[in-house]
Amino acid sequence: MERNTIQKILIGLFLLACIFIGLRTFNVIGFEEVQSKPEVSANVSSSRMTYGRFLEYLEMGWVKQVDLYDNSRNAIVQASSPELGNRPQSIRVEIPVGTSQLIQKLKEYEINFDAHPAPKKSIFITLASNLLLPLIFIGSLIFFFQNSDNLSGNSNSSPMNLGKSPARFDQRPDTGISFDDIAGIDEAKAEFEEIVSFLKEPERYTLVGAKIPKGVLLVGPPGTGKTLLAKAIANEANVPFYSVAGSEFVEMFIGIGASRIRDLFKKASENTPCIVFIDEIDAVGRERGAGVGGGNDEREQTLNQLLTEMDGFKENKGVIVVGATNRVDILDAALLRPGRFDRQITVGLPDRLGRIGILKVHAKNKPFAEDVSLVQLANRTPGFSGADLANLLNEAAILATRYKKVTITKNEVNEAADRIIGGIAGSTMEDTKNKKLIAYHEVGHAIVGSVLENHDEVEKITLVPRGGAKGLTWFAPEEDQMLLSRSALLARIITTLAGRAAEQVVFGDPEITTGASNDLQQVTNIARQMVTRYGMSNIGPIALEDDNNQQMFMGGEYNEAIADRIDSEVCKIINHCEKIAIEIIRDNRVVIDLVVEKLLDAETIDGLEFRKLINQYTVLPVKN
Repeated sequence: MERNTIQKILIGLFLLACIFIGLRTFNVIGFEEVQSKPEVSANVSSSRMTYGRFLEYLEMGWVKQVDLYDNSRNAIVQASSPELGNRPQSIRVEIPVGTSQLIQKLKEYEINFDAHPAPKKSIFITLASNLLLPLIFIGSLIFFFQNSDNLSGNSNSSPMNLGKSPARFDQRPDTGISFDDIAGIDEAKAEFEEIVSFLKEPERYTLVGAKIPKGVLLVGPPGTGKTLLAKAIANEANVPFYSVAGSEFVEMFIGIGASRIRDLFKKASENTPCIVFIDEIDAVGRERGAGVGGGNDEREQTLNQLLTEMDGFKENKGVIVVGATNRVDILDAALLRPGRFDRQITVGLPDRLGRIGILKVHAKNKPFAEDVSLVQLANRTPGFSGADLANLLNEAAILATRYKKVTITKNEVNEAADRIIGGIAGSTMEDTKNKKLIAYHEVGHAIVGSVLENHDEVEKITLVPRGGAKGLTWFAPEEDQMLLSRSALLARIITTLAGRAAEQVVFGDPEITTGASNDLQQVTNIARQMVTRYGMSNIGPIALEDDNNQQMFMGGEYNEAIADRIDSEVCKIINHCEKIAIEIIRDNRVVIDLVVEKLLDAETIDGLEFRKLINQYTVLPVKN
């Protein structure tokens, strides 16, 4: 019989036992009820009577016959009362405990009475009610506690398993991911290849006295490939592999998390050499002393046990712990020290060459047309993580399927990139004043960005609404900009303000719209960082805020004089950049009108076509 069938049968028996015991508890099943009562004729009424009223009837001589049941606890009295016209009645009377003289009174008044013994119960009914069903109930409870992981899919859903490790175990994991499937993070991959080499050929390292690292911590933004590296090392090392999320250790019950940590490392030590992967380790490794209850809350107890297991008095040999987090700044210092996590590997966003490698990996199983250039796509996607690039190519494949194509062309790739960067395309705007104003706004961005020496080239101008934007202008950097100069930051502010400047020059001050609200927020943020973080103002090379915008000056609080100087310098930078943007718009009004006319007809102009248009006119580069 299949296991599922057995489970269904046991569940049915369990429910029947629960129903039976519940009914017995509330005396619904009538084994103690009056049985085999004499039949009453149709012309005889039936009612209930108190014991005191029954004694009055007895003294008045109205009682004719009494039948006793349940060891004289209940009686059915045949009586006729003048109150009801001497009509015969069948009356039920409940006799209180301690009325042993009732029989004597019945004899004294010469009343015909009879005692009816309780019917004998079958031995099978007795066993079922008193032994069999409770045993089924208890057995079903034990079965559920021990096998609730199979019923619910969670190995820790049973109370019996609360202290057991929730980690998934693979004796010889086959994740389908190898080091060949990883690109763009070569430094991190090299570190893991070394660990795999240590596991496969430990004698090479022990010969020179080297010890295998106890722990490796992967640090980086989401989507950069931390979990992918863990899958690769699980597949390449060919050793037992435990994988668990940090949040699975922490429960509301005190001591459960520490017990699960102990159980995990006990199992791991029995299968050495092995790898334990803890994803999102910040859920359990957060700095101690910051929570409610000091050092006695459940999470801190769990962390203390993890610290002890990784490098405590008892030595663990052959257990390598791989942790992953994007919040290394909140981890406890004791967890990060050598001896626990000996190596911290930063898995950052890929550079241009890294993006090319990642795109090649994800393009292996996709048919691309000849006009698709992965190099151009990598140039267009700075700041994209590996997960973003994989999603981009998948979106392009979905679009090709939607358009009933057998290959993925450049159009689908560009549309997928536009969807990810700008959002889903909206419906085309009608030819109204607003559309013309938006066209001048976007062309203003493009012209000023092209004129400035320290700005990126235009990738595309479009009037197709995407997300919350009614129009968009994309710029493609020639290389990844890891360091930004003061001139480059000023060029960004000038270009961002150019859309509003175009509205002002072409339509006048009364026609300036709210479309530049997001632009103003961006330029204000850039200008403020130049003043408070980068030291690019007349205040001097002083860091007034940290990366989290926390004030660092004079004990963490600005005085009014410093705050006023900061605001004044921010305003000076923005006003200076606005003047330059307005000047460029006025000097290039002719080419702006030409590009706007073309954009209103075509809706979208790519960078190559845009540069052909402006090359017909003399546009001098401007230094900012």
